[in-house]
Amino acid sequence: MANKILYVCQEITPYLPETEESRLCRSLTQAMQERGNEIRTFMPRYGCINERRHQLHEVIRLSGMNLIIDDNDHQLIIKVASIPAARVQIYFIDNDDYFSRKAVLTDPDQKYFPDNDERAIFFARGVLETVKKLRWTPSIVHCHGWFSAVVPVYLKRVFADDPIFRDVKVVVSLYNEAFPEPLDPGFRDKIAGEGVKDKNLDLLDLPSYENLCRFVMHYADGLVAASQDVDLKVIEWARKSGKPILEYQNPEADDFFDNYNRFYEAIQ
Repeated sequence: MANKILYVCQEITPYLPETEESRLCRSLTQAMQERGNEIRTFMPRYGCINERRHQLHEVIRLSGMNLIIDDNDHQLIIKVASIPAARVQIYFIDNDDYFSRKAVLTDPDQKYFPDNDERAIFFARGVLETVKKLRWTPSIVHCHGWFSAVVPVYLKRVFADDPIFRDVKVVVSLYNEAFPEPLDPGFRDKIAGEGVKDKNLDLLDLPSYENLCRFVMHYADGLVAASQDVDLKVIEWARKSGKPILEYQNPEADDFFDNYNRFYEAIQ
């Protein structure tokens, strides 16, 4: 059975350098489309992405909405580009305040940006508001990278009654990508301010990488060990969560993509 899969990705090659995560997001989207699934794929439009080389252009009919994050207005800009070899289209979430800097998540000294929590909130809201505007109803939302971690809680708490998302199943991929310092201490209150009332928010009293992973697992219908060396505590919590889990798959295996397809079917 074909699915309608929304991929929410922290990074995708060729727009960002090759990593385990950016390669997987690139190959998985193409493979699932080739297997007859209908897909939409989103990532942030970081300022280091070369718009001219990759032929990004703004989608005027989807842009222009203002999103309020922590009482401040931020304009949502949507851009789009295609990976020609894959016939896969990528939507980019952009905003001058959050994504104009020529970097991804860290400054030139490799320090994480202090507003990465707000950038992640804006990204999540931007993706879901744009999917609503597209009037496209996904059956699966698959989140890749901690930067997409706000999406599952919004789907299950803020957008839960929206007809577009009411029946959606959420898959969260876990990678080896821990950040060293906790996110902004106000992260919990910013999410609560979006209308999330949930006891699990207590986990974000200290918004460390481990606590963020524990938090997002509560809103997943399925979990994927996408790296061979996922943080040991995180993968242990995943296995104890009672959620269906797709254990680590070797990307070179012949049945790699078929196992993902079967996993999507299993959680429906």
